[in-house]
Amino acid sequence: MSKKNKADNRGFVYSTDPDFKFEEAAEQGETLPAAQQKLRIRLDTKQRAGKAVTLIEGFSGKDDDLQDLGKKLKTFCGSGGSAKDGEIIVQGDHRDKVLQWLLKQGYKLTKKI
Repeated sequence: MSKKNKADNRGFVYSTDPDFKFEEAAEQGETLPAAQQKLRIRLDTKQRAGKAVTLIEGFSGKDDDLQDLGKKLKTFCGSGGSAKDGEIIVQGDHRDKVLQWLLKQGYKLTKKI
């Protein structure tokens, strides 16, 4: 699909209304302190061709802080992954390592599922 015809992130492609305006998304809230974050760690293989990934869910805060936490976790585990939409994906089964690192960093409400 060419960039010119690509849909925006809100799902709109075209509007016939001449007065149509996009509603701006609300700014992300402040990042909660580490002790108040309720993170869940689980192993996931769905839609990944049978490859296992460690999924850290439940992060609430700014996207920059999520990216930073994801980078630190991936570096600690020595593997790749990504961080987006409040989730951090670390390639491979690193649940125990991730839990140990998060507890050491002050994430007290962390739980392995």
